[in-house]
Amino acid sequence: MSMLFSRKLRSLLLLPALAPLGGCSKAVLLSPSGDVAWQLRDIILVSTGLMLLIIVPVIVATLWFAWRYRESNTEAPYSPDWDHSTILELLIWAAPLLIIIALSALTWVSTHKLDPYRPLERLDAQRQVPAGTKPLEVQVVALDWKWLFLYPEQGIATVNELAAPVDRPIEFKLTSSSVMNSFYIPALAGQIYAMPGMQTRLHAVINQPGVYQGFSANYSGAGFSQMRFKFHGLPQAEFDQWVRKNKADPRALDRDAYQVLVQPSSAAPVQRFGTVDPSLYQAILDRCAQPGGDCTSAHARFDDANICRAPRQAELQLPQNPMSSPAAL
Repeated sequence: MSMLFSRKLRSLLLLPALAPLGGCSKAVLLSPSGDVAWQLRDIILVSTGLMLLIIVPVIVATLWFAWRYRESNTEAPYSPDWDHSTILELLIWAAPLLIIIALSALTWVSTHKLDPYRPLERLDAQRQVPAGTKPLEVQVVALDWKWLFLYPEQGIATVNELAAPVDRPIEFKLTSSSVMNSFYIPALAGQIYAMPGMQTRLHAVINQPGVYQGFSANYSGAGFSQMRFKFHGLPQAEFDQWVRKNKADPRALDRDAYQVLVQPSSAAPVQRFGTVDPSLYQAILDRCAQPGGDCTSAHARFDDANICRAPRQAELQLPQNPMSSPAAL
């Protein structure tokens, strides 16, 4: 009995120490460093405030009614035949309805405004994206259980390390090698799924230099918990230096190197590749990066051709159905 009590006591003593750790991710969400994540933060705060407009009065009214009409309070009015109040009905139904309308409007506008496929129109609340600005393209591949980042403009690739210049729009193109994952950097933007044979997009911008956490937010197997990486927000000069450091690496990421890299591994270290096969990402997307693979894009072209021919074939076969002939009608 005493041992059980001591274990419970130790658990209670550990709670204050664990509390700050539990709030780390929440602190990032409430104080992000990218404009898209900042707008998402505002939506969370506004939505919470609108819902509290109902929750707080209801809690206060519940406590007040319980105290006001307690059995021992003989001064409270007693109305056993009361059954309706028009004013009360209006308050009960009108207030939640107005809040639902406000939340619906907020959701509709923000869903279109913050569509991850939509190119950015601003760098932050005070600055628009300059005309002619070219986003930094990063091709993202979710492997088991690590992240592969390809920079087609720079001709480099990294594993479990991502970097981007401050105040330059980023266009992520994402896919997966095997199973569905979720790409998420809380300080940068919302999460977006990466799926095999499909490409998703995410537009974002980082506004403050720093090192931020990125991870997979969708369970994908045994090594999921260690599928993490560092995202570096760098001034342009430091980003150029980071690119030069990666280009100096003698390793090349070609089809053969990819076959080794794609093998499942947990807690994979950072890897750098100074050169990359330009067709590798498209091959991964088409699921034919492995030797002997049959590209899905070829199937898509074949299916499109069949779809184009299908109405004409159906039209030719129609008279063969006796129920569709003029005589049958």
